[in-house]
Amino acid sequence: MSFTNYPNGVTSFGIPMVGSGHPIPQMNSAVKFVDGTNGADGNSGNSPEQAYGTVQKAVTNAKAGGIVYVFPKDMGVGGDPGSYAENITIPATHDRMSIIGVSHGRTQCGLPQLKVGATTTSPILTINAQGVLIANMGINGIGGTGGGLLLNSDGATGTIGASGAAILNCHFKNCVGSTANNAATGGAIMWTANGDCWQVLIKGNRFYKNVGDVVLKGTSNSVPQDVIIEDNIMSGPAANVDCNLFLKGGGSGMNGVVIKGNTFQQLPALGGTNDRYMDLTGCVGVLSGNTFGCHTGSTGATITFKAAGTGALVPTTVHVCGNYGQSGTASETAEISIA
Repeated sequence: MSFTNYPNGVTSFGIPMVGSGHPIPQMNSAVKFVDGTNGADGNSGNSPEQAYGTVQKAVTNAKAGGIVYVFPKDMGVGGDPGSYAENITIPATHDRMSIIGVSHGRTQCGLPQLKVGATTTSPILTINAQGVLIANMGINGIGGTGGGLLLNSDGATGTIGASGAAILNCHFKNCVGSTANNAATGGAIMWTANGDCWQVLIKGNRFYKNVGDVVLKGTSNSVPQDVIIEDNIMSGPAANVDCNLFLKGGGSGMNGVVIKGNTFQQLPALGGTNDRYMDLTGCVGVLSGNTFGCHTGSTGATITFKAAGTGALVPTTVHVCGNYGQSGTASETAEISIA
């Protein structure tokens, strides 16, 4: 592998190779580079100078345990970055592979951005493999109805799929499912109606104008377990969002879900099916240390968190502690009503 213009190798991108939780390529895997502006799929992909032009080409050739580094494309017009218009699939044979954006911050114009490709009804990125890392990437679902990132699995056929996925420091925007005002049909990060896909980490991401941010469509095969959703900024403005966290999954929910340290900007008010911060019906876990933007401008405004709550549907099997919201006037004490 050549790093002619990068004498420190991938550490030139601010990504240490060893000792800090960042991936290193496994034996018999590869490190591939993607540059949608200067690269070409006829290149080797083995260095920034020989980068591929498409993400899918790099994913296919990186193999299990491989790493794909994606450079942002040149800026477009009107403030929208140039985008990789691809429907990307990580195959089941590519366990523990990583897609990492060479970013300049967690903003839409600072990250390499993926947009819907030729198939507008399919997810932009589908993960079929275990232990996959997606970091420093932007996903913009504008123009599509297949949602953003799909954690795909079918435990009934022995395909464990996207269990062990980690989605870190990404930017998700304009993601919607098949029904434009119902988060239950899709959003930014999704499980299929099969459920499955255990041990998932969703951390440090920015969600913006998604109909749903994290969506569990169903649990027909198994209930997902050990899912951590922490330190994210959830979607707003209110008029663009139906439900930030739709984890109901047909009623079975998730087992061992941890929702911690997230910021919920505004109570969703798309006028759709849910219009709630979250629906955790059937879930078992904890809701702690989150901040809810429930200021309505009226005295005594509260957001209720309970089985029939207006702000969130939270069963008694999800323990609620240390969350923060603010009532209608500056003179009132902060409050979230829990019943």
